[in-house]
Amino acid sequence: MNIRFWLTASVAALVPVMPARAQTTETSGDGLEDIIVTAQRRSQDLRDVPISITAANAETLANARVDNVSNIQAISPSISFRVTNIASSSANLIIRGLGTTGNSRSFEGSVGVFIDGVYRTRAAAALNNFLDIDNLQVLRGPQGTLFGKNTTAGALLLTSAAPSLDGQSGLLDVTAGNYHTVIARGAVNLPVNDKLAVRIAAMSSLQDGFYTDSTSGRPLNNNFSYAAKGQILFEPVETVSIRLIADYSKSEGDCCYATSNYIDGPTQPLINALTLANGRKLPSTKLGDFEATLSTNGDQEIEDYGGTLLVDVDVGDDTIKSVTALRWFKVGQVDMDAEFSGADILILDETFRSKFFSQELTFNGHISSLNTDYVLGAFFSDERINMSRDIDWGKQAQVYWNTLLAAQGLPPGTGKAAAGLVAAEAMRGTSKSYAGFAHANADLGGGFSLLAGIRYSVEEKTGSFDYDYYDPSPNAVFRVLGVSPGPSYDDSRTSKAFSGTFGGQFKPNDDVMLYATYNRGFKAGGVNMDSNGAGTVLNNPAIVPGAVPLDPTYDPETVNAYEIGAKTEYWGGRARTNISFFYYDISNMQVAQFVGLRFTVLNAKSAKDYGVEIENTFKLSDALILNLDGTWIPEAKMGEDANIDPVLSGQRFRFAPKFQGNAAINLDTPLNDDMNLVGRVQYQYSGPQYINTASLARRDAVGLVNANLGIRLHSGVTAEVWAQNLFDEIYPSQLFATPLQTGDQNAYLAPPRTFGVRFRATF
Repeated sequence: MNIRFWLTASVAALVPVMPARAQTTETSGDGLEDIIVTAQRRSQDLRDVPISITAANAETLANARVDNVSNIQAISPSISFRVTNIASSSANLIIRGLGTTGNSRSFEGSVGVFIDGVYRTRAAAALNNFLDIDNLQVLRGPQGTLFGKNTTAGALLLTSAAPSLDGQSGLLDVTAGNYHTVIARGAVNLPVNDKLAVRIAAMSSLQDGFYTDSTSGRPLNNNFSYAAKGQILFEPVETVSIRLIADYSKSEGDCCYATSNYIDGPTQPLINALTLANGRKLPSTKLGDFEATLSTNGDQEIEDYGGTLLVDVDVGDDTIKSVTALRWFKVGQVDMDAEFSGADILILDETFRSKFFSQELTFNGHISSLNTDYVLGAFFSDERINMSRDIDWGKQAQVYWNTLLAAQGLPPGTGKAAAGLVAAEAMRGTSKSYAGFAHANADLGGGFSLLAGIRYSVEEKTGSFDYDYYDPSPNAVFRVLGVSPGPSYDDSRTSKAFSGTFGGQFKPNDDVMLYATYNRGFKAGGVNMDSNGAGTVLNNPAIVPGAVPLDPTYDPETVNAYEIGAKTEYWGGRARTNISFFYYDISNMQVAQFVGLRFTVLNAKSAKDYGVEIENTFKLSDALILNLDGTWIPEAKMGEDANIDPVLSGQRFRFAPKFQGNAAINLDTPLNDDMNLVGRVQYQYSGPQYINTASLARRDAVGLVNANLGIRLHSGVTAEVWAQNLFDEIYPSQLFATPLQTGDQNAYLAPPRTFGVRFRATF
């Protein structure tokens, strides 16, 4: 408890977190390392870039146990990630309180994810364990010029380790832990000659889920995944570099419907009775027991694969760059327990398939007479989406509905819910993007410089919904309740907008950089693809003559962002502090909701989001580095709006605590001439927050302690023991309205304590 108190006090007093490293080079003397980033499409020292950035190289990611995007908050308190039952629709990244929250099949998030320069339409693309990643950069705030597609909150850049012509090398990384966790990664670099090199990497991981089936005792939400990446680097002449990347990953398991009952609704006694009648045991009501009971043995498969071609051509001192990509992303779920209980009521089969092509061309140049660096670019992408969902009644559905309808005074037989297929839904969508952009940095002399950028985007989106089958019975339960069948539709939405940036910076000396920027971010509108996207039975003219379908489209989201900041170095280069103040004026903020059985997309007419971030790094000695960061957001609130859900109107954003902070101390000290003792202790704090887009449910503040300790041989071998959530804090990461159970809410719980050993070797 003493260490927890001390770390909490440190967070409160010093406003913490850990600014990590991207590509780093050791500075002279005893100072901190330089941090090289590419946020302005060229390599720069982070201290010279007027953007709030957190960067981490492969070693930093390993030390922080950031194996994938799910634990990304360990490197910055300004960013968080959540995913619930299906990765294609529910994976959400949030930066500075702003993000596209909730479940929706229809749109990308407002934090753009770019892997090797390729935009990925779903944040779930970064959910699989990272394979051969060289560095990660988090760009905070709208990136409306250089990373303009759907980056109103920021951008996440992941870069693979590139093949090298300089010699053979490789790495091996193996982790073993509780919950039968095994993660093995390896990579090898093989130069063929002085112009051609090949790099091959592979990964396999296995982990039991944290939940246990209360009836059988078997683990739930298990995951097995594997991946491979192959790269070829060809440099036929000094001025031309051609790099081809091909990758494939697949994960499978009985994921992700094991949850905890969190808020009981009036149907809970009936659900419990049907669970027992179905031969299932009721799960423990204690959250820390991680017990669940489901009526089906669901199976999920996710495939993500494709190729990227990167071409760089030097033209004098300038460079032409081309990024071409073709990708596929597929999610399939079979036999899913859609009411999340041991009662056999509702079963889902669902698929998501995306085919994505993109092409970007940029020209990086320099005008010596104006002392100006500039980038000119053009972007095109084309995505085609196919989705399906089959809905079946289970063997207890009729009893369930008979009981509920009888409680309303309706006679038996009012609603039919016989076991079998209820509906087969088909949804399709397309998204084409066109953009041209320009960005320039001009050195005015005397430490002053200006930056400006502009981007014009055209986003063409379509979406459709139709039934391949719907129960024709006139007394089908959903017909009686007026829920479905909703209208079929085939709609489109085109969004056109300018976005960009303007700002200035001033360096009074080599140790201080001050900046002020304005950024305009744009996120396209689209078509909500859902069975009730155009309304309910009452809006279906095929059933109700003269009925008018609702508009399934939603509006673009725009952000006008203002930021002032400072990046400073002091104490003889042994300390750094970066601080930024930001203010966002948001129009038509997009919010996704899951309400019972419906997926909706709402536009909050107006919203405000402002606060301050601070990052501190102190080299206390040659052996100890202290990292302290914090993000304080006093206001992150939607305006009063009668056209959106009352639980959102005038309320704070979801998953946006007023304060989040991290404190970490890193140890690296020699034991003898051959080895060093290395270690890290981190405290993560996250304040109270709303955790359901369809209710006012909140969770309390949470504090976590993570630690690792090991030995690093100078030969390149490291062995360590590690623990995440050391004191086993149990808390919900997200709530949702439990299907078919009005007033009931289930919770996805954050991971409990995990621990294990890790072995890493480079050669």
